[in-house]
Amino acid sequence: MSLSTGTRGETVPTVPPVSPAADTADTHAADGVDVGALLERGRTLSTPVLRAAVDRLASPMDTVAAYHFGWIDAQGRPSDADGGKAVRPALALLSAEAAGAAPEVGVPGAVAVELVHNFSLLHDDLMDGDEQRRHRDTVWKVHGPAQAILVGDALFALANEVLLEIGTVEAGRATRRLTTASRRLIDGQAQDISYEHRERVTVEECLEMEGNKTGALLACAVSIGAVLGGADDRTADTLEAYGYHLGLAFQAVDDLLGIWGDPESTGKQTWSDLRQRKKSLPVVAALADGGEAGRRLGELLAADAKSNDFDSFSEEEFALRAALIEEAGGREWTSQEARRQHAVAVEALDDVDLPARVRAQLVALADFVVVRRR
Repeated sequence: MSLSTGTRGETVPTVPPVSPAADTADTHAADGVDVGALLERGRTLSTPVLRAAVDRLASPMDTVAAYHFGWIDAQGRPSDADGGKAVRPALALLSAEAAGAAPEVGVPGAVAVELVHNFSLLHDDLMDGDEQRRHRDTVWKVHGPAQAILVGDALFALANEVLLEIGTVEAGRATRRLTTASRRLIDGQAQDISYEHRERVTVEECLEMEGNKTGALLACAVSIGAVLGGADDRTADTLEAYGYHLGLAFQAVDDLLGIWGDPESTGKQTWSDLRQRKKSLPVVAALADGGEAGRRLGELLAADAKSNDFDSFSEEEFALRAALIEEAGGREWTSQEARRQHAVAVEALDDVDLPARVRAQLVALADFVVVRRR
């Protein structure tokens, strides 16, 4: 599948399949691996424990959290709304199997990582002013900014509680990895916000920010189950390397979707990252190009930063910026970077002794991350 050049958000930028077995469906079978089944297993095993953790929260935080996770609607009625791709829980369960343990051993790690991930989403939505997530109003829009902050904080605390109450040495090691990943995630968010107010950001700075914001928690997800299963630090560190580079590939695709993604698939506005003045990989790569399109883009973005009526820009104005990013090579460079990071992630698995089935499943999940619509 090639990258198309739509300029009004109709098309979805996906990266060409990394193997002949991969197709462009949201969940696909690659080399005999049913990725959809892996994701569903992650949901099935982790959701009851996740719900039990959320039930510990005081009212109304428990209800607000339930809305965020898609378990109820804004009126409190049961709902089966989209709860996300569940990549992190799937990785945590596979991580336990990588250490020779049962997948259930990884469930507390899966839940803890998912709680931290959703803590970050609640705060990110508020900081970015996003009004939609997964085709529904965001928590701050429905329940107010204060509840979004409080519930995010509560989920972060719950994540550590879920792990530490296991009471084992392995649980302590897992918590240390989770807290380190959480701190790096917050570092990445702080970098992301600061870059919005800078005229220029280097590609290296952008990759560092995205490695913190996305790579660190995915790296934790794919090592935390192994740690709970008794794996040594070398094994966990190698799995983290896979997860870190997978996170960079994941974020590169997210950056493409953030500009050219179809709102019907992403649940966000057209040109969503451009509306928020994000210095994402396509933008940064385009500005670094040095050609006429990159120069024009830089002038427009510098003027945007000083504009008082940026929020009233027309679709055509955002389309122009997207077209300049593409003309300057930002879109193609980012798709190539997603493929490169995917390759580095898969190569990292060669440095650890894994059951063949688990390795095939980790490779299939990496393929899914790079070839997706949302």
